[in-house]
Amino acid sequence: MTTPTPENIPPWLRKATEPGTDATDTLSVARALRRAMTITSAPRQAAVLVLFSGSFEPDPNAPGGLPADADVLLTQRASTMRQHRGQVAFPGGEVEAGDTGPIDTALREACEETGLERVGVEPLAVLPKLFVPPSRFDVTPVVAYWRTPRAVGVVNEHETERVVRVPLAELLDPANRFLVRGSLGYQSPAFQVDGMLVWGLTGGILAGLFKAAGWERDWDRNDVRDLETSLAAVGMTL
Repeated sequence: MTTPTPENIPPWLRKATEPGTDATDTLSVARALRRAMTITSAPRQAAVLVLFSGSFEPDPNAPGGLPADADVLLTQRASTMRQHRGQVAFPGGEVEAGDTGPIDTALREACEETGLERVGVEPLAVLPKLFVPPSRFDVTPVVAYWRTPRAVGVVNEHETERVVRVPLAELLDPANRFLVRGSLGYQSPAFQVDGMLVWGLTGGILAGLFKAAGWERDWDRNDVRDLETSLAAVGMTL
């Protein structure tokens, strides 16, 4: 990836893309699980596209300069799937032999899942890998800016139910933020927006980026809810 120059990065995204930024501190549980597990084979490699859009110029009156029209692209797994029904995620998937790197993987998968066109999508940063214990994937988040958003939508309705651009203002609203606790005791940042529960890897990456970029508003970190109950409330399952 050609390193973007500061003047080509929206001012409100610069802190989230600075070299050395670790926006994944909220996913320390996943890292601890990796250390605790005996890995008998190399993890599979994957990448996800964390694609932001919004006005280039910052809002001087908002935390971190976040513009009112900023959003992020998310997908929701089909409700007909046997497992992980309704799961919300960034577009992305497993590395394939022809991919030139995580940016290429993330963009290719996003195009396949959402009909995204690469034109106008500007990769800004490749974050450190995150291990996902259940699938044994090493996932590389690729942060990008959508300078000229174009139409996207569901490509395969048997796998994906929704493709949505979620306003960051809704994700950052303290009324929509809490923690979820799974049956094994682990906790995850969570967001309930537009009939969806965003948690796990996706919720952790978002929470980490929000903190790194300075966009956060005070929210109740003592609000810890049962994961399965919270999923069921919006028609989702593990």
